[in-house]
Amino acid sequence: MNTPSAPFDPKLHWESIYGRKGPQEVSWFQPMPKVSLQLFEQYDVPKDARIIDVGGGDSQLVDHLLDRGFTDITVLDISGTALRKAQERLGPRGEDVHWIEADATQFTAPVLYDVWHDRAVFHFLTSDQAVDDYLLRMGDYLKPGGLLILATFSESGPENCSGIPVHRYSETEMIARLQMICERVKCFTVDHVTPFNTTQNFLFCAFHKKP
Repeated sequence: MNTPSAPFDPKLHWESIYGRKGPQEVSWFQPMPKVSLQLFEQYDVPKDARIIDVGGGDSQLVDHLLDRGFTDITVLDISGTALRKAQERLGPRGEDVHWIEADATQFTAPVLYDVWHDRAVFHFLTSDQAVDDYLLRMGDYLKPGGLLILATFSESGPENCSGIPVHRYSETEMIARLQMICERVKCFTVDHVTPFNTTQNFLFCAFHKKP
């Protein structure tokens, strides 16, 4: 008789990943998140804008934003291990960053944000309920007129990442998912070369939150 498998626990999964692997042992690692930074520059994000990096983990986006003079940055991740790694890397500079250990589909925030950045979470939401819960938070916590930078695996991207399935997006589907909350500004695809010298195709989209 087969024993039923335990339900998937995303927190346990990501704590295990970040506990076992260093930054250059995960496929999404970028020493310089060029595309995201270019979008911050292109849309003239003010240095005092409230920014949340959803699923930021120990990504180095926060380092580069601090380097560029941004002063109000929040990093949200389900993994406390990932956040601790980022804090240790930043040292005293980490005291200037707000850290939230929470599931992106369930968290609460004390403020509204001018910029919502996500290069790590949305394509891992494979059920309609999870997507709806995530978009509910975005609708609640991104200011009207605020900038959304959202990156997922494209239709040409991998079907799985870190041992679990992902949802790959076309531009059409991405716009349809967000049309009740945001207006499209631009979408484009870009190849990300992993630390293992493989290539993953991403869909990047910029949106503005509707008034």
